Amino acid sequence: MSEHARASGTIRKLWPHEQGLFREHLMRLDKASRMARFAHGVSDAFIEEYASHMTDAGSTVFAYIEDGEVRAAAELKKLGDTWGREAEAAFSVEAAYQEHGIGTELMGRVIRAARNRGVHLLYMSCLATNAKMQAIARKYEADLRFELGEVIGEIVPQEPNYFSLLAEAVEDRVGFMMAVLDLQRRVVKAA
Repeated sequence: MSEHARASGTIRKLWPHEQGLFREHLMRLDKASRMARFAHGVSDAFIEEYASHMTDAGSTVFAYIEDGEVRAAAELKKLGDTWGREAEAAFSVEAAYQEHGIGTELMGRVIRAARNRGVHLLYMSCLATNAKMQAIARKYEADLRFELGEVIGEIVPQEPNYFSLLAEAVEDRVGFMMAVLDLQRRVVKAA
């Protein structure tokens, strides 16, 4: 994607059968993007293990998908054994897809999902040098504080309502149909 190209993919939830797409995305992250996502250098083996937990209960992954490949992902993870007051958000965007508004759009999906799950406090952390992530967090009125080389952001989602629940349900139905079509395309392409 060129510096001035517009994003032309779709954003939707990833489903359990798409765990491999998530793993492939994380593997494609360059060194700087891996550092931005995990706050330290990580090996391919670490990513393999990390991606294997995408389908764990309490994890929801939204992805930007272009030409059948995940190019950016946003994760919502519960803190504790059940959905409760607090959750964590994490983001990764491949270098060529940064600065196209994809991270901002993914953040909106994560916040709405947290809201619909009754989360009262959404955390995100990034390196103090990750100005892009801090700018996205500020767009959503995150309270940012600096701690030991990291920035901790706190977002207080609104209470869920009929419209937020309906919007997520409709997007899930459409997203699931798109996932089935994507799977069909991959199977035909592999044949």
